[in-house]
Parts: sequence; C-alpha cells; structure tokens
Amino acid sequence: MSDALPTASRFGRRDFLTAGLGIAGGVTLWAGGLTGPATAAGAERALWREERSANGWPVTSEVHEHQVEGTEQVTVPLLAGDVATVLLFVARRINYEIATLDAGEVTGHTMDRAVSARYESNYLSGTAIAIRPVLYPAGSKDGLFPHETVVIRDILADCEGVVRWGGDEKIPKESHFQIDVGPGDERLATVARKFEQWDRTPGAGPGTINAFVSERQRAAKSLERRQRAA
Repeated sequence: MSDALPTASRFGRRDFLTAGLGIAGGVTLWAGGLTGPATAAGAERALWREERSANGWPVTSEVHEHQVEGTEQVTVPLLAGDVATVLLFVARRINYEIATLDAGEVTGHTMDRAVSARYESNYLSGTAIAIRPVLYPAGSKDGLFPHETVVIRDILADCEGVVRWGGDEKIPKESHFQIDVGPGDERLATVARKFEQWDRTPGAGPGTINAFVSERQRAAKSLERRQRAA
C-alpha cells in the first residue's frame, strides 16, 4: 500500500500536486551497525501535506500512550482500539523473541510531517510504529540476522496481511511496521479479536509461539510473496 517518495531531483510540478508533498531539505542517516549503507533516495526528506496518511487513515493528534506488555518502561503513542491491539502484538513478540526493548526504543505517533518515504506518513495517523529506529533507519537494509527475519515474517503471518513491514519497501526501513488496511476494514477487527482471545487463553500468544515450525514458515513465506509483489 505504501511506496517510496521520488527524490527531489525527480519532482515535477505534477508530482507535488498529486503526491501532496513539499521538499523540506535533506537529512543524513546514521546506519550504525548495519551492513547496508543509507541510499541516496533514503536521505531525501519532504513534508507530508495530505490530511490522510499513505495507508488511508486520517492524520490526528488524538492518540493514547500504550504500555508494551512484557517490558518495564516501554510505552508508545498509538491510535486507540484495534490499531493499538495489533501493533502492540508486533512489539510484544519482538521483545520476547528478538531483543528486549528498553524505554525510548519504540516510537509511534508524531506530529512531525517531515518524512523520508511515503510510509512514514503513517506515524501521523498513529497507525505505525518503529522499533529501534536508530539501529534500523530508512535507507538501510540487511540489519537483521536470518533467524530474526524468520520471526518478523512469522509475526506478519499472524497479522494476516493487515500489517506491512518496512523491510519490504523500496526505501527499506527494517524498524517500521504499519497497519496496511484502511479505516473500517473488517480484517483489522478480526485480527485484533484473535489477539485479544489469545491474551485470555493460557499458553497462547506472545512468549509461547515457535516461529520455526514448518507449517508456520510455509504460511509466512506465502504472505511474504504476496506482500513483496504488492
């Protein structure tokens, strides 16, 4: 649903009018600890001028701070309701299965309209999170070990396509996860109810899942092919 912004040198008047973007200057990206360098396209920033983010949700200031369960002090501002339920599931699994998260390592809603790719506008609607964005900035890739990527793909499969990963974008951002369906889409509510049921069921949900079971890996690969082709 999201794609990369054109670089400043490629912007024509029609691009400005149709994309709703205004150039705000460049920014240097730090790719500390990553094997993939920041790309030239990833270094461009622009102002998002639309009243909806790239995934179709309204830009808003009405968000709530949510605790990431399983952490001591990690909170993130998100749109309340099903959006928060699903994105917090993503953060919880990463905390349990990839890296223990500390305060300040998960970011969400912002009112800063400067974006380096269209998908970053989704922070404005409270429908996206970035997990350890300093380590995994826009424009860098291959920052995850193979087994960590397996877990990411399994998380996406549990989300049944309603969450998209920034690692699949033209300008990659491996810290980025966004709601990838629009407001009112029943698939989001269905997945949120599933996660809520898991929370009420002993032995289910984050902390109990084995991402390396062959059946789960097949489901994850199937979704990966569909999302990469989108």
